[in-house]
Amino acid sequence: MATTRIMPLHIGKGRTESQAISDIIDYVANPQKTDNGKLITGYGCDSRTADAEFLLAKRQYIAATGRVRGADDVIAYHVRQSFKPGEITPEEANRLGVEFAKRFTKGNHAFVVCTHIDKSHIHNHIIWSSVSLEYDRKFRNFWGSTKAVRRLSDTICIENGLSIVENPKLHGKSYNKWLGDQAKPSHRELLRVAIDKALSQSPADFEELLKLLREYGCEVSKRGKSYRLKLSGWEKAARMDSLGEGYGLEDLRAVLSGKKAHTPRKKTVTQAEPPKVNLLVDIQAKLQAGKGTGYAQWAKVFNLKQMAQTMNYLSENNLLEYAVLEEKATAATAHHNELSTQIKAAEKRMAEIAVLRTHIVNYAKTREVYVAYRKAGYSKKFREEHEEEILLHQAAKNAFDEMGVKKLPKVKELQTEYAKLLEEKKKTYAEYRRSREEMRELLTAKANVDRVLKMEVEQDVEKEKDHGQR
Repeated sequence: MATTRIMPLHIGKGRTESQAISDIIDYVANPQKTDNGKLITGYGCDSRTADAEFLLAKRQYIAATGRVRGADDVIAYHVRQSFKPGEITPEEANRLGVEFAKRFTKGNHAFVVCTHIDKSHIHNHIIWSSVSLEYDRKFRNFWGSTKAVRRLSDTICIENGLSIVENPKLHGKSYNKWLGDQAKPSHRELLRVAIDKALSQSPADFEELLKLLREYGCEVSKRGKSYRLKLSGWEKAARMDSLGEGYGLEDLRAVLSGKKAHTPRKKTVTQAEPPKVNLLVDIQAKLQAGKGTGYAQWAKVFNLKQMAQTMNYLSENNLLEYAVLEEKATAATAHHNELSTQIKAAEKRMAEIAVLRTHIVNYAKTREVYVAYRKAGYSKKFREEHEEEILLHQAAKNAFDEMGVKKLPKVKELQTEYAKLLEEKKKTYAEYRRSREEMRELLTAKANVDRVLKMEVEQDVEKEKDHGQR
């Protein structure tokens, strides 16, 4: 039952950049919460110096692009991912957190995943740098990101056999999606309706059109060459040119002069996806869990529909023989697992390259500072003045030792290998997604058939008992 939450990390009041990021990193990397650091994983950075690396990445981004924001600048993003108590091991939770971060950032941002085990529910703290690994762009939070985070987390949980929150609170949805067909129309939609209504009266010219709009309760004002409209009950006026194609000043003048026909704008309707095969509901188990007779009635209808869809699926795919269905499901599962292994191997090597490349760059950029530090006799004052550069240099040297790197590879060679692995991963991932869908459909159909067969066996047993009692 994984739950998620995304939080941008700003500088904030009374904090420096260094404090803003180091405070949260220190909290999530707490050894008492992460089994003495065993449940901490870094990607594109060393988890021990992630705060310094994130700040350095931001400075390199500013140097490369010249883009500077104020105190509201986002240094990193923080996602908290919680799991149902007793359903997952700490190691597995950490692995899923890494998978989530890679897929959500598309592997383009350094991140740290810290799994906390100090509560009854295991949960991940995932923090990624707002600056990309190439220092050329930043991650921008977007409208609906909460929903996107939850959807990806749910997908990963389903893929790994974990439960999810089936009816989450409707946070993060746009107002229209929340209310569906009953959504309250926007101000601009109401203005377009008012213009449609006015045009239906065939006004002689633009001034008469404005007169009709005023009669319908619309305030009309002009600023420069732009006309602004506002309906009663709305705070801000909207420029006529912002109402979309067919409603701008030039469009309306063309309609009134007879050069162009006006077509009222229709609200687009999202087409529902065709129904897919879903697992049958275990009605008896639900009743024992406290569900009422109303739910049981709904579940019966739902199961009938799902069995009909299951039969359609089996017929369309020539899987009416159980042995064929079982063979296909086994083969699809094996193929999916093989592709998953290939992708994980590529991701592992890409992560190694990303870390190594980052350390090589950091090592080169901080080498002069570290040489000066050594010449200064490892002065405490010098270290305080250049602590970030010294920490990065030492972290790079330690990483080279841990990786057994004797001779540093060229960054260009690493980039070439990384690009090749990324291209192969993209090709494999397209097939992986197709195979995952095929596997799900086959396993769901097989599970439904197995359940029906089990029910038939149970019914036969009950009949034999009844016959014996007579």
